Amino acid sequence: MGFSFFKNFSSRSALGIDIGTASIKIVELTREGGRFKLLNYGIFQLENQEEAIQTNQKVLKLADEAIIWGIKEVLKQAKIKSRNAIASIPAYSTFSTVISLPYLSEKDLAKTIPFEAKKYIPLPLSDVVVDWSIINLGSFTPGQGKTVPTVEVFLAAVPKHEAERYKNIANGAGLTLTALELENIGLARALIGNDQSPIAIVNVGGRSTSILVMDKGYERISHTYEIGGFEITKSIARSMGVSLARAEELKKTVGLGSDHVKVVSEAMLSLVDMMVFETKKTISTYETSKQTKVQKVILVGGLAIMPKFLEYFKNKLGMDVAMGNPFARLTYPKEVAGLTNQLGPVFSVAIGLAMRGA
Repeated sequence: MGFSFFKNFSSRSALGIDIGTASIKIVELTREGGRFKLLNYGIFQLENQEEAIQTNQKVLKLADEAIIWGIKEVLKQAKIKSRNAIASIPAYSTFSTVISLPYLSEKDLAKTIPFEAKKYIPLPLSDVVVDWSIINLGSFTPGQGKTVPTVEVFLAAVPKHEAERYKNIANGAGLTLTALELENIGLARALIGNDQSPIAIVNVGGRSTSILVMDKGYERISHTYEIGGFEITKSIARSMGVSLARAEELKKTVGLGSDHVKVVSEAMLSLVDMMVFETKKTISTYETSKQTKVQKVILVGGLAIMPKFLEYFKNKLGMDVAMGNPFARLTYPKEVAGLTNQLGPVFSVAIGLAMRGA
């Protein structure tokens, strides 16, 4: 393993830590003049990408000591001083949904939700940490014509063993874990801010693609599709008869953007088309159920910055698609100005997490 790049601009902050499938991203933010200010950032990447791709190994399945070492390397090399951290739980390790219930009071809801949760959470409640929040008050009219108040509740569950492992990793790295947050919540905070309109966020990671629809500031529907950057790399390697390391390089440098290496793009197209299909399906499901229209789509994740990926995705989807830009909500040193297009899609989750603590 090894680190790739680090920056150091100041010394006090809150940390956002995003442990992904191929790297550990850390961002340090503070507040200044009512705005978030970037102090430091760093990324620790797997050096042995070929082994990781062959096994589709998740970073979280590595030995805890390896993850702790990687975090410590980022902290050391970036000269990050803060030790208060918020970490994210990836979408594929969690469960979340929105449920509608008759509304009486928050006290009564607190008693009711554990019983309702059993219907939706595919694990024994004794094995998970459950959290919930009211996201919308409404009403409905049953057959007899009587209007009954209802409430929409966002329900989330994290396996206890995952939560405990994150705490142990943070402790081992000398950090105080002040919060553990769902990855999608951090993404939304970084990318949409106070925008209340229906927006879809597509996060293309190494292991999977996460598609979520935000509306009125809350996650309404999400879907995790088990194809990501690793599968595309393997497809290029098979089609061209090259090593996985070379395929990874071609993915990053050629992407969908060169007729001279057309076989590279052809090796990816069916997989990218499936990502587009899953995005369309998720958006359509929400639009049909709520009789509304998703206004735009935001792309993030390492694959989002691949050459011509945004253009192809936008044309195939037939919607307004933009690259995620969490730096629009930050102030940052001038040295970073020319890098935001490359850094934004990669650091979106970590920035959203740090915003919570700053």
